[in-house]
Amino acid sequence: MPESFADLLARTTRTALKLEFRDQYMIEDPGHLAWQAGDLDGAVEAYAEWTETARQATTRGVELKRVRVVSEPVSDYIRFEHAVTQRVNIDAGEQIRWVARQRVSALALPGNDVWVFDGSFLQFYFFAGDGRYTGDQVTADSEAVRLCEAAFGDCWELGIDHSNYAADGVTAD
Repeated sequence: MPESFADLLARTTRTALKLEFRDQYMIEDPGHLAWQAGDLDGAVEAYAEWTETARQATTRGVELKRVRVVSEPVSDYIRFEHAVTQRVNIDAGEQIRWVARQRVSALALPGNDVWVFDGSFLQFYFFAGDGRYTGDQVTADSEAVRLCEAAFGDCWELGIDHSNYAADGVTAD
């Protein structure tokens, strides 16, 4: 089984679904630092590689969807993600929804951020408490895939489309 995200996405033909649960990633994230300094263009440029990767996948017909489960009021890092999402993700063809953490309390959810590829295999991502990436795990375990795909669907249904979600927690459903 391929191990890298690039390999996994390259073999994906239908859907790549991402569930995110953290309120902060990488404290030294160049995009976040640029945004904090007031440089939105620099923040977007820091993710140019991802934007191109997403664009290539959606151009070949892969449906990219992401749900961000967030605490409200949102953290500074989530305000940053919200600020760059249109240009980094959506303009590349990704679909993004946001859901308040308190809305998913009764759902069965995986313990880590995860990509679900074609409903067949997963890549879990692990982070330290300060948001530093510490590793990942790829699996095709059918029970884990079912859990994660169902969790994504449940969160997606509860989520608010990016165009209607305000990072201050006030939404226009």
